[in-house]
Amino acid sequence: MDQTAPARQTSAQPEQGRFPTAYTILFGLIVLMAALTWLIPAGEYDRVTNDALGREVPVPGSYQPVEAAPQTPLDVLMAPVAGFYDPGSYEANAIDVSLFVLIVGGFLGVVTATGAIDTGVAQAMRRLKGREKWMIPIMMALFAAGGTTYGMAEETLAFYLLLIPILIAAGYDALTGVAVIMLGAGVGVIGSTINPFSTAIASDAAGIAFTEGMALRFVILGLCWITAVVFVMRYAERVRLDPSKSLVADMKEANEAHFLQGSKSPGDRSLTPMQALILLLFAATFAVMVWGVAAQGWWMAEMSALFLGASILIGVLAWLGEKQFTAAFVAGARDLLGVALVIGLARGIVIIMDQGRITDTILHAFEGWIADMSDIAFVNALFGAQALMSLLVPSTSGLAVLSMPILAPLSDFAGVGRELAVTAFQTAIGITNLVAPTYAVVVGGLAIGRVPYNRWLRFVWPLLLMLSLISMALLSLAVIL
Repeated sequence: MDQTAPARQTSAQPEQGRFPTAYTILFGLIVLMAALTWLIPAGEYDRVTNDALGREVPVPGSYQPVEAAPQTPLDVLMAPVAGFYDPGSYEANAIDVSLFVLIVGGFLGVVTATGAIDTGVAQAMRRLKGREKWMIPIMMALFAAGGTTYGMAEETLAFYLLLIPILIAAGYDALTGVAVIMLGAGVGVIGSTINPFSTAIASDAAGIAFTEGMALRFVILGLCWITAVVFVMRYAERVRLDPSKSLVADMKEANEAHFLQGSKSPGDRSLTPMQALILLLFAATFAVMVWGVAAQGWWMAEMSALFLGASILIGVLAWLGEKQFTAAFVAGARDLLGVALVIGLARGIVIIMDQGRITDTILHAFEGWIADMSDIAFVNALFGAQALMSLLVPSTSGLAVLSMPILAPLSDFAGVGRELAVTAFQTAIGITNLVAPTYAVVVGGLAIGRVPYNRWLRFVWPLLLMLSLISMALLSLAVIL
């Protein structure tokens, strides 16, 4: 494990001199939002406790100016720190998510030290030879199922280091692995059906049952999934046939050294019984995580404990010894330290907005913008407004609680059903959260997958346009029908 650490470190500078790192981009956004608190008038809505949601929600028509709270350079420096432990409108503190990422890194470091992953990837490639492309739709369907049912998001961070090596060994690139996971879960969120963090909370905040509008959401889910799968498979096949077509072609050797660590040349290696047992426990850990989140209400603390316990169990079974075990765990966590720092920076942007009292002002501006429109214009303007607001408030439940009590009643005056307002909300935030630099899942996933943010934008923007057109067309058709 220690022998591979230098290779990982020396290959971690993908865009030297060409494009700012994620750290620079996010800190720049914190500075920009702090500057806006000096320019945008401060204001707030009155809030009341909604017993059904268990949260305070804004009262429509209650917006009023308040004393300005412009953010100072000290506030800018404090924002990334506060971003780690202030949940704001998120489901969890960033420190919870960051600790989860570090423990997953340690878990993967321990499993890698046993040699089970290297040998398993090599053996899987021998068996899948000629059929590798079918992993893409299968895996995207599984991630979409997680997205539509329980809003799979932060949980996906654990899968990047599992799936990317397999796809690279199959002749694809790291970007393909990122796309399978991020777009798979993302289209599930776009077409959320029973997602409690999106559909259920937004419907409750809008005063309707979450089952209203379900048929339309299934149609959106199906069409968006098909579109995303075709998009990713076409790109992946181009890369397999001609690696120079990869958007991260210049990072090919570095990424292979980082993710494969020798597994691309399998030789005649076979899994030992102990390695087979370790891989079984490896897969079972992820399965238990999904079960715990979906059925037992687990979140970051429970998932972190699961991976820590699995690390210890695997270390004991492989008889690594105390020193080798701790060295492997720490080295694995160190590989993902940058990801943990990025997550805190992303949360700092929202901290600055809330402390500067401009979040409600921005919401109020959108409220005035979409009022008094025709029905079709309204539902599409609502889609656009939610997409823009989700750049600033990327939490699905957080934005639902913040915006739906204000914007859903406006749909009554526009002659648009509130279920369409909810669908416009969830499709918009689902699409924006595939690129939002304020969203820890995006910046974290790209950091783990070693895909520069600008390369991801270049790759995904045509798909975002297609998904937006599909959503807007179906929303408009639903208004007419």
